[in-house]
Amino acid sequence: MITRRFLLAGIAATAILPQAWAQLINPTGPQPTLPTEKLVITTHDNVKHEFTVEMAITPAQQEQGLMFRPTVAEGTGMLFDWGAARTSDMWMKNTLAPLDMLFINADGSIHHIAEHTVPQSLAVVSSAGVVRATLEIAAGTAEKLDIRVGDKVQNRIFNNAS
Repeated sequence: MITRRFLLAGIAATAILPQAWAQLINPTGPQPTLPTEKLVITTHDNVKHEFTVEMAITPAQQEQGLMFRPTVAEGTGMLFDWGAARTSDMWMKNTLAPLDMLFINADGSIHHIAEHTVPQSLAVVSSAGVVRATLEIAAGTAEKLDIRVGDKVQNRIFNNAS
């Protein structure tokens, strides 16, 4: 026999689950801060730039990314670890802050850079080839730090962290 407590719990769960599902499908606010790691970019002139990046590992984390965050602080960003080499197609849906996107090969070298992406755009921003990860940082950072294609990114996912 079903008790009243279980019946009420079932009714409450039925009411909450659609809202939770809708939030996953169509988020209306930023996701909580993800676990962070150190990341270093060594430029062509051997200058090292340190970042603290949130690690977007799961599909749900990657799908929401930096959506609804009004800014990306200097020296921070989000690293999307695809787990294996693949094409990376990104967009700026619900992303309020302009970004630079660095598409990174499995060896940690930068394959392609998309600078000053347009907030809230549905246009695809492509890696222009197969990459292991995508790094999103504040727009203008690549230019300011003179980061170029071929520069090296150090992080544990590339097996080159020091």
